[in-house]
Amino acid sequence: MDAVARPPFPERALTWLKKEALPLLVMLGMLAAARDTLANHYVVPSGSMQPTLQPGDRVVVDMRAYGLRLPFTSQELLATGTPQRGEVAVFDSPADGTRLIKRVAAVAGDHVQLRDGHLSINGQPLQIADLADTEAFGERRASLDLDSGGGPDIADLQVPAGKVLVLGDHRGNSFDGRFFGFVDADKIYGRAVAVYYRRGDGFEWQQL
Repeated sequence: MDAVARPPFPERALTWLKKEALPLLVMLGMLAAARDTLANHYVVPSGSMQPTLQPGDRVVVDMRAYGLRLPFTSQELLATGTPQRGEVAVFDSPADGTRLIKRVAAVAGDHVQLRDGHLSINGQPLQIADLADTEAFGERRASLDLDSGGGPDIADLQVPAGKVLVLGDHRGNSFDGRFFGFVDADKIYGRAVAVYYRRGDGFEWQQL
């Protein structure tokens, strides 16, 4: 009985690509697209958001919070919300394009004052009376680190339309909107939802 001839190598390679490699590549592409448009994670690089975030913390980022975008682009397909005061947002620095994470301190139309690290919005101090280093953004609370002082003051500033002002919770040690100016609200990538891994403590879930 004659042996069955094997197909030529190019044909076998093409069959393998179709059956094995192509589905894997499609799956990886779908996962990458989901990370880019639905949810992603961010590793905190510095202490500018202490004590809320520590260097090395890993944060879940909701990429749909401020708009559903075409994968791998900045093209918005559907508006889903706008940044709100007190939210922790991920964006590219207007100064050099570095990916940063900061707190949205003020939104369009707000009048902002910052003195010794303490914030006032539209003439109302955000500091909680019995908690010297804690500010209230509505229901959200932000604990401040003022061990290095409050950093540059803001005498009186109004946030223009379409912009937000971002600040670090470590007010005296944060490269933020006081240095690089306002951030375009529609250019913010996503909202930080929770810390899922904390340096020194391991896996946990701490809502932001």
